[in-house]
Amino acid sequence: MKGFPASLLLLLFLAGPGIRVSAQLPFNKGVNLTGWFQTNNARQIQFSKFTKKDFQNIKSLGCDVIRLPINLHSMTSGQPDFILDPLFLTFLDSAVHWAEQYQINLILDNHTFDVAANTDPNIGPVLVKVWTQLADHYKNYSSYVYYEVLNEPHGIDNTLWGNIQQSVIDAIRTVDTQHYIVIGPADWNSYASLSKLPVYSDTKLIYTFHFYDPFVFTHQGASWTDPSMVSLGGVPFPYRASDMPATPPSLKGTWIENNLNNYHNDGTDAGVKQLLDIAVNFKAARNVPLYCGEFGVYIPNSRNDDRVAWYQLVRLYLEQKGIPWTTWDYTDGFGLFNKNSDELFDYDLNIPLVAALGMNAPAQLLHDHRPETSGFLIYDDFIGEHIFDSSNPGAGTLNYYYTSSPENGAYCVYWTNVAQYSNIVFDFKPNKDMSLLKSNAHKLEFWVKGSTPSASFDIRFVDTKSSAADHPWRMGKTIDNSIASWDGNWHKVSLPLDQLEEKGSYDNAWFPPQGIFDWTAVDKLEIVAEQMALTGINFWFDDIRDSGDSINYVLPVTGLSSDASQPGIALFPNPMSDRLNIEFELTKPGPVAVSVYTVLGQKVGTISYENLTEGPHRIVWQDSNEAGAVFYIVQVTTPDKTRIMKVARR
Repeated sequence: MKGFPASLLLLLFLAGPGIRVSAQLPFNKGVNLTGWFQTNNARQIQFSKFTKKDFQNIKSLGCDVIRLPINLHSMTSGQPDFILDPLFLTFLDSAVHWAEQYQINLILDNHTFDVAANTDPNIGPVLVKVWTQLADHYKNYSSYVYYEVLNEPHGIDNTLWGNIQQSVIDAIRTVDTQHYIVIGPADWNSYASLSKLPVYSDTKLIYTFHFYDPFVFTHQGASWTDPSMVSLGGVPFPYRASDMPATPPSLKGTWIENNLNNYHNDGTDAGVKQLLDIAVNFKAARNVPLYCGEFGVYIPNSRNDDRVAWYQLVRLYLEQKGIPWTTWDYTDGFGLFNKNSDELFDYDLNIPLVAALGMNAPAQLLHDHRPETSGFLIYDDFIGEHIFDSSNPGAGTLNYYYTSSPENGAYCVYWTNVAQYSNIVFDFKPNKDMSLLKSNAHKLEFWVKGSTPSASFDIRFVDTKSSAADHPWRMGKTIDNSIASWDGNWHKVSLPLDQLEEKGSYDNAWFPPQGIFDWTAVDKLEIVAEQMALTGINFWFDDIRDSGDSINYVLPVTGLSSDASQPGIALFPNPMSDRLNIEFELTKPGPVAVSVYTVLGQKVGTISYENLTEGPHRIVWQDSNEAGAVFYIVQVTTPDKTRIMKVARR
């Protein structure tokens, strides 16, 4: 994403002579798959964050291209040779294979990028080394693979950057003459600087630019701009005088205030199209393939309706002008999912936004938050499903793929030289209801190895902060050599959940334990250097999980109606045969979900509607009776309440 608005740059457009090549690209629309390969080294990549299923989901949206940002220079041995890490290539190969399987074009974007630091004018030799290796590795792969030289070079002379980029093109062509190379201008890949690129002779180039204007709209709430825009929010699009916020005091006298004062001109459909036309005119003048690699609106401080309007305008205009695109991004701050959601594809997609982007908008399910009834994996070679790495190793070492003598499997976690309070964090999305596990003798189990007798760490679950008056409470245990001998050997630690100790909460201040840890809303598991810095101290972890017998969960049936009817809803016939009529009346439009369970809690049917109109409705559930049930429990969730009823089967 941009660090500064292109509107602050000189909007000088010089149409130079072009190389006559086809401007038609084999892809049209897609997403940036961010936060995956953007780590400090290959050992910190959470490879399980995205899976083959995510590629399938993205394809189902109608996307045919993914831009994959990679901290490429960090995936190497560093100076002087910058040898690519074999583990990185192993992970990247899997992503490439998934893209090929689903026929998705994959742009390998060198996203070695620091918003606060200018691009090093001596970066050329590094780029040549990493790209020669990567191109050599993928030279025999399919045409679905593309190379993007460098994301958003900035603070570097345009002529110098153009020459550096030529040297990288030449280096790639020494090993790979087949694959397309994506190139862009300096000034943050600004559309205003496209014309400053030299006329390259290579005929397999794709020119790229990024678009985030009007910047005070797309980046309201951003902390990484200069000055910070965290205090700015509610800027509308298109411009509406009645909705314009006052300039925050911290932004008085800055370029942001100037842009807000001129927003009645910039924040319009015509203003956006006028800026995009700079890129459109470049494409026509050079007759080269052009692609918009990034565009988007930051979620936290913007109105969703206004985001949708901006995305639709930009998308339609790009498509009208024959310019493919990848939106920034799929998940996270500019993503396709609802604000503050768990970003689950089947539940949390921002459907109006997906539709505005011309993508296939899949029906969404309503969340059915139920207690966990069986053990679950947290780490075993890879982090478990729907668990995300939120760790803070600081200047220390955190390696999820340590290969020397793991307790089992191929890898273990290696943690060393971390400051006090540094942590390993496994974030559960969605949060886990562990109340049944806690009351049914489940245990937190893991293998650990250490060699410093005086060392210790805390391992703990953390619940959610449900309100301003609540705090994220901790429940865990201090692990020292009285629990596991630090003798350089692996030891299994087994901690019954009901014997863990509440550890209080730090929430901008310290709050002592109050005995109110919420097992129904567990947010994460942390391993923390709580008692001491681990300078020169090594720990290894493996096979971290909740363990215990599976639990037969019976859905709560409080308030069931004996005649299987409640105000506004009815089930018939009762007893039923193989068909059940479910009638209900909505007092307001909205989503409806019907779930059918056996009395033991086994779900045997689900019917969901994204949006039903106000008034009466009837749906029919067809029962195969594979569960052999005598009674069913029917849960109907409407916009105003949830109703639970019982029905007999003949």
